[in-house]
Amino acid sequence: MNSIDDVQSQLGGQGYVCGRALATVVYLSQTLGRPLFLEGEAGTGKTEIAKAIAASLGRDLIRLQCYEGLDAASAVYEWNFAEQMIAIRTAEAAGGADRRTLKSELFTEDYLIERPLLQAMRPHPAGPPVLLIDEIDRTDAPFEAFLLEALSDFQVTIPELGTIRAPQPPIVILTSNRTREVHDALKRRCLYHWVDYPDFDREMDILAARVPEAQETLSREVVAFVQRLRGADLFKTPGVAETIDWAKCLLALDVVTLSPEVISDTIGAILKYQDDIQALQGSAAKKLLDEARADLSPA
Repeated sequence: MNSIDDVQSQLGGQGYVCGRALATVVYLSQTLGRPLFLEGEAGTGKTEIAKAIAASLGRDLIRLQCYEGLDAASAVYEWNFAEQMIAIRTAEAAGGADRRTLKSELFTEDYLIERPLLQAMRPHPAGPPVLLIDEIDRTDAPFEAFLLEALSDFQVTIPELGTIRAPQPPIVILTSNRTREVHDALKRRCLYHWVDYPDFDREMDILAARVPEAQETLSREVVAFVQRLRGADLFKTPGVAETIDWAKCLLALDVVTLSPEVISDTIGAILKYQDDIQALQGSAAKKLLDEARADLSPA
């Protein structure tokens, strides 16, 4: 990725429609070798950009899916205790080696289960992999502190084996849905970008790239309706992922234009909470559809 335009072109080739601001921060992240921190609402394409970058560069994508209670051991490595126990029993049955020899044989890479952070430190034939640390906001402060060190030196230490250092730093992308604030110390080590919901034109471009078989008339109604829906008082606002899913559902049903009945039948593709679905029943769906069509009408 030799320029901002090149970033937009390469990501576009993977079906990811990238705005200038996002393309700029991706280019700078690549050029400066800095981790990229993407924050925004769920479903705005944060995870997808990591996939698109990996695919456009021909690199491996290594994904660390964060969750509450994730610790350093689970993110870096584990020992294969089941295989170690088999080796111990086998050695005992054979009249085996002494304790010291057996210990040195058990704690080798043959019994090591590599987790995402360690995998990212290993050499890869195609070049440094893309390390996606997804939904970092789901973890806690101790894991963030560990991550600071790991991403600072791009190395991890295994007491039985020593320090493993990445021959070339991986391309690191962190995402957050902002369910909680991530510590400033982690953000300061990254380039930051807020990934917002796209405007009408960009969402149309996204839909054209991801669901090219959809007719423009239907796509315009879908995007206008979802854009209107995002302005409603909902528990969970639909993201771009939901727009794409809905368009695919409508195509599968051979729908050519929206109607209140079609919306009611397929609303589960864009809304995931019963209270939100209930609020859009009956006349509410028709009112929103009329407003969306009014938005499409020439001034």
